[in-house]
Amino acid sequence: MVEVELRSSKPLIYDLDYANLENLIRDWQLPGFRARQIWEGLYRNYWRSPEEFSTLPAALRQQLAEHFRFISLEPIQVLHSSDRETTKTLFNLPDGRAIETVLMKYEKRRTLCISTQSGCAMGCVFCATGQMGFKRNLTSGEIVEQVIYYANLLHQEGQSVTNIVIMGMGEPFHNYDATMAAIDRLNHPLGMNLGSRRFTISTVGLVPMIRRFAAEQRQINLAISLHAADDELRSSMLPVNKKYPLSELMVACRDYVTQTHRRLTFEWALIQNVNDSVETARKLARLLEGLLCHVNVIPLNPTQKYAGIGSTRERALAFKAELERHGIPCTIRIRRGIDIQAGCGQLAIQQTQNSTSKPVVI
Repeated sequence: MVEVELRSSKPLIYDLDYANLENLIRDWQLPGFRARQIWEGLYRNYWRSPEEFSTLPAALRQQLAEHFRFISLEPIQVLHSSDRETTKTLFNLPDGRAIETVLMKYEKRRTLCISTQSGCAMGCVFCATGQMGFKRNLTSGEIVEQVIYYANLLHQEGQSVTNIVIMGMGEPFHNYDATMAAIDRLNHPLGMNLGSRRFTISTVGLVPMIRRFAAEQRQINLAISLHAADDELRSSMLPVNKKYPLSELMVACRDYVTQTHRRLTFEWALIQNVNDSVETARKLARLLEGLLCHVNVIPLNPTQKYAGIGSTRERALAFKAELERHGIPCTIRIRRGIDIQAGCGQLAIQQTQNSTSKPVVI
């Protein structure tokens, strides 16, 4: 009952798209330019309360306060990596669910890793979010607000968000409509105007949604979490493979490239003595032969409920070399934020296990 009451309170303003905002302003019998002023305040100035909207008359600021929430995410734990290049925030939602968002700073980029669900239904054995189980989908506004939160912090430092990877908690294609609506809002030319190619969305391989995504001809980058090159191993690691085995997944991937002419990325978590051998790389190369693609390999981020460990640098280099010998481009990604449990879901699962956690900033 409490959860229903919390979620039925005033709507979150970030759940409005621009057309709905224009309709609202029209219903309130206000000049049309007010919609643009509100939108710019939200998505260019990153104002988080009606009082900050200095371009609006006091009466309109009051109306906004009466009709909308401007904040739904409560930061309850903030961790900074020892090199200060990675920051992870654990948020509480109004219904008590938890999600995580990560900021990664590179020389020229400020990349956010955002969540689309609290928990995840996919059950990938090495993923902390999968170990947590599915709690609920986020609304499009809750997805957007993660970006606004960090955009506001970066704005205060004279910086800005440059890239967004939708690889945090949850399976984005399991919450497809809300995820795409959030991207469209962040892409809007009157707001943040983040180009489509600055987004990368990751899926474990929901074949029908890959086909839908391809048909929509979006310019968003697509990454497939692969992690194994045969059905037996992949099914043991990613249960979704039992429903959409590699034969179906790879046909969908090849059809995607044919339809969109866009390169696919395959994500591969390197696990010591599990999927990191030269022989496995050779098998992967055969699977991807002739496909416009790139493989990102990264030594596994450890989680409490999975015994596997990340591959050594030597094995990672050998894996990469074998792929490249077969003409498959490969990059070894640097593990970021290991000291702050930056693997998605690692803080949230602790919060789920201990709901009395106090706010912590390290």
